Amino acid sequence: MPSKRTARIGALTVAAVCSTVSAVVLTTPAHADTVHIHDIQGTTRISPYAGQAVTDVAGIVTGVRTYGSSRGFWIQDPNADDNPATSEGVFVFTSSVPKVALGDSVTVSGTISEYVPGGASSGNQTITEITKPVVTVLSSGNAVPAATVVNAKSVPGVYTAAGDTAAGGSVNGLTLEPKKYSLDYYESLEGMNVQVSDARVVTATDPYTELWVTVKPHENANRRGGTVYGSYTSQNTGRLQIQSLGATADFPTANVGDELTGTTAGPLDYNQFGGYTLVANQIGALEAGGLERETTQKQSRSELAVATYNVENLDPGDASFAAHASAIVNNLRSPDILSLEEIQDNNGATNDGTVAADQTVQKLIDAIVDAGGPAYDWRSIDPENNKDGGEPGGNIRQVFLFNPERVSFTDRAGGNATTAVGVTKVNGKAALTASPGRIDPANTAWTTSRKPLAGEFVFRGKTVFVIANHFASKGGDQGLTSQYQPPARSSETQRHLQATAVNTFVKEILATQKNADVVTLGDINDFEFSGTTKLLEDDGALWSAIKSLPKSERYTYDYQGNSQVLDQILVSPSIYKGCDFEYDSVHINSEFNDQISDHDPQVLRFKP
Repeated sequence: MPSKRTARIGALTVAAVCSTVSAVVLTTPAHADTVHIHDIQGTTRISPYAGQAVTDVAGIVTGVRTYGSSRGFWIQDPNADDNPATSEGVFVFTSSVPKVALGDSVTVSGTISEYVPGGASSGNQTITEITKPVVTVLSSGNAVPAATVVNAKSVPGVYTAAGDTAAGGSVNGLTLEPKKYSLDYYESLEGMNVQVSDARVVTATDPYTELWVTVKPHENANRRGGTVYGSYTSQNTGRLQIQSLGATADFPTANVGDELTGTTAGPLDYNQFGGYTLVANQIGALEAGGLERETTQKQSRSELAVATYNVENLDPGDASFAAHASAIVNNLRSPDILSLEEIQDNNGATNDGTVAADQTVQKLIDAIVDAGGPAYDWRSIDPENNKDGGEPGGNIRQVFLFNPERVSFTDRAGGNATTAVGVTKVNGKAALTASPGRIDPANTAWTTSRKPLAGEFVFRGKTVFVIANHFASKGGDQGLTSQYQPPARSSETQRHLQATAVNTFVKEILATQKNADVVTLGDINDFEFSGTTKLLEDDGALWSAIKSLPKSERYTYDYQGNSQVLDQILVSPSIYKGCDFEYDSVHINSEFNDQISDHDPQVLRFKP
């Protein structure tokens, strides 16, 4: 999956700009003599005053944002109405550094806008804002309205109502039911001062000075402190993003399983990178949970250890080679065969036509030897320049590393970037027509995406076919907090085509040799319960071995508070029907703030 960091940087310049493109302007309602914040917020996600000018809206300043392109402040009416669906807080967008302070009593005149973070095409919900404000400070040093407590009891267990089919599946026009749906509950608090207490961290601090906590400590919890995502229809409702209005240097550097003890409080915002976000004036003290990186067990002499590891855009200029090597040797215990994803070419993102990656691979192999590991050999196929997606100029590809002291590679000429590998029969058994070779590279399923790399290995006299994959990313999918419910997963269309192509190839192997050992692995960029996985498994040709783990252990990636599966190892019937294998998702990256990749490697041990 392309780096979250890469996607985020490209969007930051537009994320917080209040533009006419992102504004929702509705029919002007009748004007009220006195407009309160709860009148502006209304009982749906869209203000009844959207597009209207309002005068002298009163409130107490509960938070001030002086940084970024979304400068402004939040105000809250201390005199709430009796309707739980109407928020008492609202954001005032100033664009420049605000001239108010926490506790100021103000009146604001301006225009009501419904801003869509990320633009209308993102599908995100809107934020109700007062724009082009004229602000009058009436007094200072006032008590800030008490923070609404957000906890396991207050957040409903049901995530959302289905969107209105007459509105394209949008929930924007539906009356909020904050006691029934968690998304409605958070929306009913938009702009208000809220607090969480003693909240466990479920996504580590990232480079953008944010983390995620859960207010429901028992909701799909795993033993390491995370919250596991296990179904499209059962969302984790207790997740909440935390940012800060204070100095970056003061933000806690947290891992999954740590806890923000005491009170974390501030206005409830909404952004394109996770939806509802507590932007804190006050952050609880960090209590370390003591999470440690995992180490898998060493394979026995008769076991073949096959692993997959996304090394996140590794190129010769990176400083992470020694750390990756240490992880491979010490945490993965030097697997016999290792499928690497996101190996970049010899000059990384320099877009000059370079496609060879021999220097990148050799630097990693040398680092592995320096770390006390084996002298791996390797096989790969250089892609066509800029044809396989990823960072422009980087030419990411899959690479096989293998330990020649334990396993041999069967070389067959003919494999290149554009030639499709086939299956033939040699001495009554299946064999690849080219090894290494690429599966159906001309298929439109692989447009701007990595083509699968197939290789033939021999371990203790037995042939094992390994297919290294890096499927299309989830880029372009609507977020879990989208206004469209359920959100559209447009990116899975390509992954479904890719899964069908790989499944078809595996069936060709099995049709030639019914008991062939086939391992299909890599960054599948989709969940173990997804349609993509079901298509890979079609007709029993493969089975995702991560499903041999308890549900609470099934995760390889941590995103927006959800511990989830993206990386998988799927195996053919000769392997899975005997149940004589061991699977390990080795958690060394995804839960930590100092990760060297955003993916956790996976290891399969079995006896061919």
